Amino acid sequence: MTGSNFTKQYKTSDQVSAAVRHHWWITEHARPLRLPVLGVIGPTSLTYRWVEGCPARPEDLPRLAVLLGNAHGSAWAGDLQAADLATPHRFQDGTVFADYLGPRKAALQLRLEQGYLPNRVALHAMLALLEKTAEGPSAFYKDSNPRNFLITDAGDVFTVDTDDLTLAPMAYDLAKLIATLLLTYGPLPDQAIDAALAAYNEAAAHYDTRLGATERDRLDDFLALHAVLTAPYVGRHGYSYGWPPSYPRLRG
Repeated sequence: MTGSNFTKQYKTSDQVSAAVRHHWWITEHARPLRLPVLGVIGPTSLTYRWVEGCPARPEDLPRLAVLLGNAHGSAWAGDLQAADLATPHRFQDGTVFADYLGPRKAALQLRLEQGYLPNRVALHAMLALLEKTAEGPSAFYKDSNPRNFLITDAGDVFTVDTDDLTLAPMAYDLAKLIATLLLTYGPLPDQAIDAALAAYNEAAAHYDTRLGATERDRLDDFLALHAVLTAPYVGRHGYSYGWPPSYPRLRG
């Protein structure tokens, strides 16, 4: 960080190009999300205007659920209706979103190798759950966690770290936010999760009624996936709490 700017370094120029394309795609197609101003584009760096704000807390979940519902609904209505969750999606400007299934299949296999899944039976159960969730309208995944939302003293919400975007089902990224809030701050009341999902569905349904149809069972399926996918980070990056042993409920 220098003065009122923040410079982020990358290993390759291709990573810079992808980050820039994703930044501008969100600016154009997911307008409810407010991003820091992108200034200088270097060969292996990007410089943004610094945003002074605090990471999201559990009490911010309702408004962030509305924000994500509007962002996903806007993106679907404007640019994602033709996207297939099982296939990488290339837009006319050259922007590419990885598919939903491929990266997560690879990540689940890695969790087995790392010891976060006990055996191949557990891996196959998680892969089956992943396949089960790969249906419905396409949204995007931007790794919604508390640190990626900055809330200013004036109450404005800025979204940061949008370098890597993939396709995902509606509410999958809301589930990531819920999962990482409980890993950061401890268990959330069940009523708070239900209220967040209802707020998300109501916001998304403004763009098409089909977008507001995520049920709690489906959100729990997403949470079960996130419990495994985030396992290596527990105890790191501010994730001080483990996953509550009674949750999520892996449904057959």
